[in-house]
Amino acid sequence: MSKDNMIDRARYWGRWLLALDTIWVYAGFFVLMPMLSLHFVDRLGWAAVLVGLALGLRQLVQQGLGILGGSLADRYGARPLIVSGLLLRACSFAALAWADNGAILLLACLLSGLGGCLFEPSRSALIIKFTRPAERGRFVSLLMMLESASAVLGALLGSWLIQFDFGYTCWLAAGLYLVAALCNAVLLPAYRLSIKTTSIRESLTRVWQDRSFCRLVFILSGYYILWVQVMLIFPILVKDVAGTASAVSWMYVLEAALSLTLLYPLARFCERRYRLERRMMLGVLMMTLGIGLVGFVDHLYSIFGLLTCFYLGILVSEPARNLLMTNLSHPQARGSYMGFSRLGLAIGGMVGYIGGGSLLDVARHYSLPALPWVTLSAIGLVTIWLLGRHFASSSPVVR
Repeated sequence: MSKDNMIDRARYWGRWLLALDTIWVYAGFFVLMPMLSLHFVDRLGWAAVLVGLALGLRQLVQQGLGILGGSLADRYGARPLIVSGLLLRACSFAALAWADNGAILLLACLLSGLGGCLFEPSRSALIIKFTRPAERGRFVSLLMMLESASAVLGALLGSWLIQFDFGYTCWLAAGLYLVAALCNAVLLPAYRLSIKTTSIRESLTRVWQDRSFCRLVFILSGYYILWVQVMLIFPILVKDVAGTASAVSWMYVLEAALSLTLLYPLARFCERRYRLERRMMLGVLMMTLGIGLVGFVDHLYSIFGLLTCFYLGILVSEPARNLLMTNLSHPQARGSYMGFSRLGLAIGGMVGYIGGGSLLDVARHYSLPALPWVTLSAIGLVTIWLLGRHFASSSPVVR
């Protein structure tokens, strides 16, 4: 067998492993995380800002330290970082079953974030390693479809189990992450992520000196402020209007239906006609319109119609964002670039969770139901403007 055939075979099986890993990781995550706000805010009566702080802390640690996890992966390879991160995430989810005060909730979310900062950059860098540039966009779209299907399966299981005991959702989520860790420990070869072994300091320096890349990452914080609301205030709104916690799973059924039917053809359509920059801005605009009008409707069908617009925006923007990050990453520091690219999610997630929770508390106290949604739409408009300025002053990115 020729060297090229061996490389193609390794890439083929690597893509299958990533797909299998995606099922466990996303199903395990969505079994539990959308249920946190329902359990602690709606059922136990905790302040939404406290739960937002815990979720924001997880996001900040996971994405803010992602560059460190990526640099460690550049140095030591993907497998040890992925396996240890998944095990730490499993422990944190199990700990949430005993969270009867804010301190335990914060600690469990902190451990969850630490686990994520270890395995996420490595998984993102493996996508680059296992795909050729021409096929990367299609593979990312297919992975997103699998993520959506796994997420809705997880959300359905979580919304069913939480009716009996919140601990059941925690233990199932932890078990799925244990399965993912076992699969990676057994099946994932000891791959190097970069074309040569690079010191942590050298990798970090290379990324930080890429000013255009860093600026884009920080601008995308606004995109993530909108994006994380599907984990915090959207589930609370849907539950309040529908009157049942099981309605939250309908959100993820809708997302999965849109992803499975439209994501791939939509990505192919946009790929042929629009540059990545335009696709990113168009997606954020659709998200902004969807989230901005939610505060002015009070019927479940209207809310789900606007959620459809919001989800379609994600389907347009997320493949473009992923390709922008991978196309701009340097071959000698792939893990570090992928880790740093998550810093926008760290900042946006922290601001989005704490800000969204605070806005929800204020809106409820002063009977201003539109306040969170109007504020979030303003953030979306500012993000579109900043993206337009950045892309106008930067070199075009290859499709």
